[in-house]
Amino acid sequence: MEQAKPKVTKKTIILPLLGILAFVLYIYFFNVDLLGIIETAKQAQPIPYIAAILISFIEILFYSLSWRELLSGLEVKLSLFKSYVFVWYAIFLDILVPAESISGEIARVYCVNREQCGTSGRVVASLVTFRLLSMFMNTFFLLLGAALLFGVSRIDPLVFGIIQFLVIGTAIMLVVFIVISRREAWSIKIINGVLRVAEYLSRGKWELEKVRNDAYDAARAFHSSMKDIMRNPKKLIIPTFYLALNWAASMFIPYLVFISLGYEVSWGVVLVTTSIVIAIKSIPVGIPFEVGLPEIAMTTVYAALGVPAEIAATSTILSRIITLWLRFGVGFVAYQWTELKAVSLNSTQNNKAPQQNLSI
Repeated sequence: MEQAKPKVTKKTIILPLLGILAFVLYIYFFNVDLLGIIETAKQAQPIPYIAAILISFIEILFYSLSWRELLSGLEVKLSLFKSYVFVWYAIFLDILVPAESISGEIARVYCVNREQCGTSGRVVASLVTFRLLSMFMNTFFLLLGAALLFGVSRIDPLVFGIIQFLVIGTAIMLVVFIVISRREAWSIKIINGVLRVAEYLSRGKWELEKVRNDAYDAARAFHSSMKDIMRNPKKLIIPTFYLALNWAASMFIPYLVFISLGYEVSWGVVLVTTSIVIAIKSIPVGIPFEVGLPEIAMTTVYAALGVPAEIAATSTILSRIITLWLRFGVGFVAYQWTELKAVSLNSTQNNKAPQQNLSI
């Protein structure tokens, strides 16, 4: 099944700019001292911050290892290097394209299926399983952070309400994902519904029969793969282990940023704040949540948990330099390398074809 490549639109430029503007306005209207932020950033110690940067690469490595193990369990073989590059490729599109929570997943299906045609259903199954494991992991760290905070201070009612909402919302989403994964007939109905809408909009001009057959094949492969995972839960042990290391590494990044600023922050504050931001980002509702909104959410939660406003804003900005802008740059390199390699491979194959015909 040939996958549609994610596309960049005008919103790609407009939404990040609006996000940056929203964060600047947030700082201004809530009377956060901009000069204080700059002075605090100047005093940051380089060694802990450099360590945070290095850990960000290790975090993505564990992420790639976890996903690669899931693919391997579904008999999709992918080298560690390619899985690492494809994850960076997906991160780049996550940041660039609205609907952050699914654009990177579409990109990974596209990349793997382009190299190994016919694997899209199994790749989707690996991504759904990965999302389910991530939701479990995020809920665990969120509750762990809340437990640590209960032991040292009173949690702000707003933050406590957010924690309750996210735990309940995550539980509902887990049930929905699991039910859909077990109901192949539902997937077929969804495919038919989408194609009926497409036929209506095109007034019968689009030839959708091949699309329908490809979608059916992918759906059958997806559900077959999900059933295989459910019958063999041992396949999830190693991916879950790597994913736990990925999450632990992700928590160390903001913690080390606070250390670089000379501020001793509670692990509970880091776990709760990071888990809240990740939980909101993972909701697949098409909300662009990469620039502006995360910064506002992080600064607000930090401040609500007792971190001074200037420290909260400075830590947020320095953390986002690593988790957003550095990743955007590395992801761009991965994107360019992957696409140039694909073009080069296609060119080589096209040049070989005429030579083979001549020899015949």
